[in-house]
Amino acid sequence: MKRTGEVVIEKILALSGLITVLTTAAIIWVLVSESWGFFVTVPLSDFLFDTEWTPLFAQKRYGILPLLSGTFLTTAIAILTAVPLGIIIAVYLSEYANHDLRKALKPALEVLAAVPTVVYGFFALTVVTPFLQTFIPGLGSFNALSAGIVMGIMIIPVISSLSEDALYAVPKSLREASYGMGATKFQTSFKVIVPAASSGIMVSVILGIARAIGETMVVAIAAGQQPNLTLDPREAVETITAYIVQVSLGDVEHGSIEYKTIFAAGITLFVFTFLLNNLSFWLKQKYQEKYE
Repeated sequence: MKRTGEVVIEKILALSGLITVLTTAAIIWVLVSESWGFFVTVPLSDFLFDTEWTPLFAQKRYGILPLLSGTFLTTAIAILTAVPLGIIIAVYLSEYANHDLRKALKPALEVLAAVPTVVYGFFALTVVTPFLQTFIPGLGSFNALSAGIVMGIMIIPVISSLSEDALYAVPKSLREASYGMGATKFQTSFKVIVPAASSGIMVSVILGIARAIGETMVVAIAAGQQPNLTLDPREAVETITAYIVQVSLGDVEHGSIEYKTIFAAGITLFVFTFLLNNLSFWLKQKYQEKYE
């Protein structure tokens, strides 16, 4: 017969899991119910394929493509910045740094994750953008490039920490076998250890992408909040999250079609992050190497 304490713990754990499920269900319900009124007025085809997003203008258009292009442009720049640096840092911590140095550097690196995102936004606007303007002609004060680079710096801890954990978990027998075949440390690191930990590294990259897609303050401050359908990183853009912030400031009448656009944009963002999270779980389940 189970002791009373164990029964209480089981109930608390079950309640915690139930609260998580109910919270997710409530979020989905709010997004669907509030966006329903929007899609009753605006055809889904216009929302998905129209190339202009001007719900706050006199000439109203409701095509989500400009917000999607801004979101994916800044996210792509962030990933191109964070993935090489994150993996190199992870390899160094796992394969080159000694135990004491690893214990000191890893927490120091993760401090980056504790910096408020609004600080990153002002850093992009006041430091990174002026620096880039010195050698990139035509770069405006607000642009996707500086916002994406700073977002990449911001998500480096996510990628490097998770990747380092995956690399560190690779059995020492693989390293010893590689050294026994005459491989150098560099060859062992990048031709043996990194491929062996590829599933964990891919998961860290996907989680980094999800983190970048959901970022708000950096793009709201540094990217310009202009819904342009462009792939030019020198131009100002607006992301889905930045638009939600713009409308949520209180200047739009509650319950109007313009107000409901934030829920339509929000459910679009939710679908993308949901797919990315499930993709990372699938990759981990299917491709993760298992060693005895």
